[in-house]
Amino acid sequence: MVELQNKYQIGVKRFGVNWVGAYSLYKKETLRFLIVFGQTVVGPIITSILFLLVISLAIGDEKSNVLGVKFIEFLAPGLIAMQVIQQSFSHSSSSLLMGKVMGNIVDLIGAPLSASEVTLSIILASITRGIIISLISVVIFSFWIEIQITNYLFFFIYLFLSSFIMGAAGFIAGMWADKFDHMATVTNFIIVPLSFLSGTFYSVERLPEVLKILSNYNPFFHMIDGFRYAFIENLDGSLRFGIIYLLTLSLIIWFIAFLLYKSVFESSSHKQIFFSPVVKSLMN
Repeated sequence: MVELQNKYQIGVKRFGVNWVGAYSLYKKETLRFLIVFGQTVVGPIITSILFLLVISLAIGDEKSNVLGVKFIEFLAPGLIAMQVIQQSFSHSSSSLLMGKVMGNIVDLIGAPLSASEVTLSIILASITRGIIISLISVVIFSFWIEIQITNYLFFFIYLFLSSFIMGAAGFIAGMWADKFDHMATVTNFIIVPLSFLSGTFYSVERLPEVLKILSNYNPFFHMIDGFRYAFIENLDGSLRFGIIYLLTLSLIIWFIAFLLYKSVFESSSHKQIFFSPVVKSLMN
């Protein structure tokens, strides 16, 4: 008699977390954007390069000085942060929306993963995409302009918090949207305008006093301003307030995403709606 050897073993939850399942979902989400590397990573980097070239040629940086550095050195970190914001949001939102449109979201719903494991795995994949884009952008930009990371601690703190917030926000948007038109509305009328109007191309010191005060409560402003500080060691806002504000906001937005997924996709009635057609087809 041939003895069969078990290649796979059922894992045991440690600290109440399905580590293998959560890592598998994170790996799947990461591979999802790495497979189309040219679209998800190279494309945003080329967009940043074009912005940098066109604006620097139009305005010039020989005599311009913003926050103690040349304008092009001020502009480059803001463009990188802007792409990190937009692409982190795009990853998590497109993941859920495409799953609903293509019908394979049942694989996610039926997986033995809790709401916290699902949300955090997808958000961490968004963070990974943001980190890859930012690091490659810094390397490419450094070939023709003087740009270098002078404070790695704040670089990774603001990079992580910005990607986390936008990944969680994208998760919420993906839960809400039923078609690509819905997602395009959120991206074109909320995410892109706010990222453009949050100090990416200018210092908020040039704004009127009222708008300057309002900028202090704009999370996009603190994401870009703190990220730029890691390069030029100067900023418009406050590091302490920015970190506390973004950290608080990240917990709030993640908790909202957690509650939405738990209330919608973990309910037995919702699972029955999704799986009943599949079960009937198998029985036939």
